[in-house]
This record gives sequence, C-alpha cells and structure tokens, in this order.
Amino acid sequence: MSGALNNVHSNVVYALHLHSSEMLRLQEQASTGSRINRSSDDPSTGYRVLELTSQRRSLGTYFDAISQSASTLEIATTVLDNMVSAIEATKVDLTQIINGIYKPEGRERMAAAADNMLEQMVSLGNTQRTGEYLFGGARTDTPPYAVERTNGMITHVTYQGSSEPRDAEVAPGVKSSIFYAGEDIFRSDDRGTPVFFGDTGAKAGTGTSNVSGAVWLTVTHDGSNYKLSIDDGATEVTVPAVGDITNIAVTNSRSEVLYVDATDISSTGVDMVSVPGTYDIFSVLISVRDILRNNRGLSEARLVELRNNAVACLEEVRSGLVGRSVVVGSRIGFLEDLKGTLESMKFDAEDETALLQQADIAQVAIDLSRREVLYEMSLSVAGRLMSVSLLDFID
Repeated sequence: MSGALNNVHSNVVYALHLHSSEMLRLQEQASTGSRINRSSDDPSTGYRVLELTSQRRSLGTYFDAISQSASTLEIATTVLDNMVSAIEATKVDLTQIINGIYKPEGRERMAAAADNMLEQMVSLGNTQRTGEYLFGGARTDTPPYAVERTNGMITHVTYQGSSEPRDAEVAPGVKSSIFYAGEDIFRSDDRGTPVFFGDTGAKAGTGTSNVSGAVWLTVTHDGSNYKLSIDDGATEVTVPAVGDITNIAVTNSRSEVLYVDATDISSTGVDMVSVPGTYDIFSVLISVRDILRNNRGLSEARLVELRNNAVACLEEVRSGLVGRSVVVGSRIGFLEDLKGTLESMKFDAEDETALLQQADIAQVAIDLSRREVLYEMSLSVAGRLMSVSLLDFID
C-alpha cells in the first residue's frame, strides 16, 4: 500500500514538473520571439547560431578596415590629381615661353612659380593621414621625402621611405595595398640612354648610369687634361691623355654615376644631361626652374632646346601620375565592390541566424494551449489520486 502511494506520488510530481517546465519554455519563446534562448535549448542549432554570430562580428571589423583604407586611398587620389593639374599648368606656361609669349621678366616670374610649386609638391609627397605618411610605403612613421637646399632653394629631393607598400587585410585572406611607395608613384621607371645637350662633345658611355632626371655635366681643362663633374666641381674626374676614355665613370657625393664617352670632347662648358624614363615630379620641376633662370649663362638657342626637352619630361611625369591615379582609383573601386560582397555575406548570416532562432508564434501558442490543458488534467488526476485512503481498499 505504502509503495503504491509513493509511486503514484512520484509519477504525479514528475508529470507536473514536465508540463510546467515545457510551459515555461513556451512562454519564454512567446515573449522573446526566439526559439533558442540558450545553447541547451537545441545544442546543434545553438552551435551554428554562435558560429554565425562570430562571423558577423568578424565581418564588422573588416568593414572598418575597408572604410579606413578607402578613405586613405581617396586622399592619395586627390594628391595625385592636384599634382597632375600642376604639371599640366607648368606645361602650358613652358610652351608659351617657347613660342615667345613671355619676356625675360615673365620667365623669371615663372621660375619663381616653379620653385613655389616644387615646395608644394614636396609637401604633398609628405602628406599624412592620422599621423601616417601616405607615400612612405611600409615606413609610415617618418616623412618619405627629404630635401637639400642651396641658398634657400631646393636643389635635390631624396626618397627615404620604404620600397615596399604597406598592405591591410580587408577581408578573410584578402590584402590590399594602402600606403604606396612614393618611388613607385612619383617616379618613372623606364630608364633610357642619357641625352647630352651642349657643345663640349661629351657623349653617353657604354655603362649603365644610375643618375636620374637631369644633371649638369661641367667640363673644365687644367692646362693638361679635361676634367668632368656632375656636382658643379665638388667632385671631379680627370680624363686621361692616353688609354680608353669611352666609358668614364663620373660620380658625385651621393654615389650617383654618369658614364661619359670623352672621345670627342673638344671644349669646356656645361652640358645638361637628361635621362629619359627616370624623371620624378620633383626633379623635373627643379630642371624647369633652373632652365628658366638660366644661371649657367646658356645661349637662347640652347635654352629653347632644353625647354622643349623639359616639356617632354613634364609629359613623361604627367602621364605616369595619371596612370598611378587610375591604379589607386581602381583600388578604391575594388574595395567598394568588396564591401558590397561582405555586406551580402553579413546579411546572409543574419538571415540564417534569424531563421534558426525565430520562433513560430502560432505553433508556440498551440503548443502552450495544449500543455496548459495537459497540466490541468494532470492536476485533476493528481487530486483524485491523492484523495485515496485506506478505506478505499476495504471491501
């Protein structure tokens, strides 16, 4: 008798607990609208929801990287566009000088304008964003361009950034160049044979020179031998009276070298040596300024020749900048497309999460109503069973 009542009691308590627990679960689903409120509700589905949540968070960090990268590249594009406009304006002015539109005083004003533009170009080359230099490549903590001055004017611009670009991870397994090396952006890289403009008779040697842009070759004579210099006499190389003089290495303090064929040298003077395919925006402006000022006393015929060459060099630099601007612009377009792809991935993840978590409220209401009926029936049965006494077992 005692054992039977204990079993009845246990079964009733278990049934009531089962129904009440299920009712609480259904009520929670109805109030939250979510079928899974904790991992224990559905372990396999819960794990998938956690996986999707982690994916959404990861994509969120890439959105920030893409936005910052695109913003940096947009500033770089603006810098390049400004440089292209400046080069185009200088080309127009130089062409007008060649055509005789400007008088000597006008040329001097243009030389001053070219010098001011050079200062501006160096400043643009050292553009920063949030404390990082845009055109230093992987080295973004120091100015990529340093200048040398003579009498307050820039005479040489040296790149001191990294030769490698700095990349940023903008998607899982995808990196994009954000900070470009200035040497790859502002300088041409299609070295040609040096061209000599002058009357000394010097010609290009057979060696591969590493000077860039334009240099001035000074030819002097000490009474016995010709001497050659590409740094205004600071460093000189003597042309031997006998032996092979077809490939003389003329160097300067920066270890740059120009190979000269001295076979036909017949007079002293100053020749401008232009190395096509090696100009950058800084060296070409230095060359234009110096040609306009004509501090070396060149003849008008020689100046016209040099100005024509300067126009060609300006076009070389302009064309290169336009090409780099297109590359940077296409990178911005790539990042925008990538952002759209990641947004689609994030939306898909959110959609799948919602489908996995969202409760069917109509079905929950039906299940809850059925459980309430079962619970009430269990209470009724329990009340009757618990009213059983010893008299009920006596005939």
